[in-house]
Amino acid sequence: MSIELLSILVLAALFLIATVRPVHMGALALVAAFIMGTMVIGEDVDTVLLGFPADLFVILVGVTYLFALAKANGTIDWVVVKSVRMVGGRIALIPWVMFAITAVITSVGAVVPAAVAIIAPVAMGFAVRYKIRPVLMGLMVINGASAGGFSPISVFGSIVNGVVVRSDLPGSPGLLFLSSLLFNIGLGIVVFFMFGGRSFIGQRDIGDGVIRSTNRRTSPDDGAEPQSGGSGSRTSRAANTTVQTMTPSTGEPIPTESSLDRHKVFTLVGILVLAVAVLGFGFDVGFTAVTIAVILSLLSPESNKGAVSAIAWPTVLLLCGIVTYVSLMERIGTIDWLGNGVANIGAPLFAAILICFIGAIVSAFASTTGILGALIPLAVPFLMTGEVGAIGMIIALSISSSVVDSSPFSTSGALVVANSPEDQRDKVFRQLMVWGFSMVLIAPVATWLIFIVPGWS
Repeated sequence: MSIELLSILVLAALFLIATVRPVHMGALALVAAFIMGTMVIGEDVDTVLLGFPADLFVILVGVTYLFALAKANGTIDWVVVKSVRMVGGRIALIPWVMFAITAVITSVGAVVPAAVAIIAPVAMGFAVRYKIRPVLMGLMVINGASAGGFSPISVFGSIVNGVVVRSDLPGSPGLLFLSSLLFNIGLGIVVFFMFGGRSFIGQRDIGDGVIRSTNRRTSPDDGAEPQSGGSGSRTSRAANTTVQTMTPSTGEPIPTESSLDRHKVFTLVGILVLAVAVLGFGFDVGFTAVTIAVILSLLSPESNKGAVSAIAWPTVLLLCGIVTYVSLMERIGTIDWLGNGVANIGAPLFAAILICFIGAIVSAFASTTGILGALIPLAVPFLMTGEVGAIGMIIALSISSSVVDSSPFSTSGALVVANSPEDQRDKVFRQLMVWGFSMVLIAPVATWLIFIVPGWS
């Protein structure tokens, strides 16, 4: 057996073991890099560690540290409350508020599972309060996270754009972000109408649990309370006259009105400075985020309690472990060997859609962060041939690997199921499984047709 094939089998084993056993994939990858490097290839430890992605380590720590501070000092809750109030109690817009908030916080650096973990309980609280289908709220949160997940200063965006730069491939960070954003907005529209969102159009919460509706009829099956009364504008008392103020699974309170104190102002300004510094002046994402987080800690020391422990250390370990192992594969020639094998298929468009399907299938069960860190480098030699547009291929692979996070076997999907009302969890699980695996089939084909076939280069 060749060393190249052995390294691929080890990588596949990493994903399999981490899927069926409670072992962290990043730790497995570091062990695999150590054993393969020192015992099979004959490298020393210093050479193995050359593949450790110090730049991505700083990015992950910096942006998740900043986000942890924003959550700890109440900035995220303040944004949620203000956003809901901005839509004037229009119930049909509340799922879109959850979509937008999740997209914003992932676009400024929050890890996708972390963003879903924060917003999903809040979204499910609103779903119970207004009788919105949990699957609708959950998918809007997940799609929102994916929509913002590929901004130039996000974790996914940093991973993908970093691979592109290191591989000397043509790239367009802005186009990647815009494409993911528009694709997920399109999915959001489909989800909204497929799972009963239309029945809430025209309904408003006018306070004290009273719902005013201008609809002629509302279907109970769509999750809304039937209206009664005369013609024209009608009002009804929500079925639960005591307003739901706790999330259904965790018992945490739904965010209520809070003042914009100096800590929140500092945090909002810090996030704005990060965006301007990185996008406008080309500052390093990781060190800029760490600097801002440290300054906020000095200005608001009470908000710093627990923030460091809230850094997404599991994600840091995951990505750094996977990239360290993939770097070893690059040194022994596995990446070139596999890429040339794909390129030699003789049908570039078929090879391109095959790679997208691999990304979607594996990501539906495993970490999207790990897939992006491993699969995109494997596609680099294929892209170097120039037979398929690199920009279009990167966009298609990124979207195909991320929108399947709605699978209940992925972290985001599992979080939605866990935060759903207990009596509806089985139903939500089944609905997410159907939707998630439909994305495994639809997303690669759709992105292939939109981004690859036209030859975006």
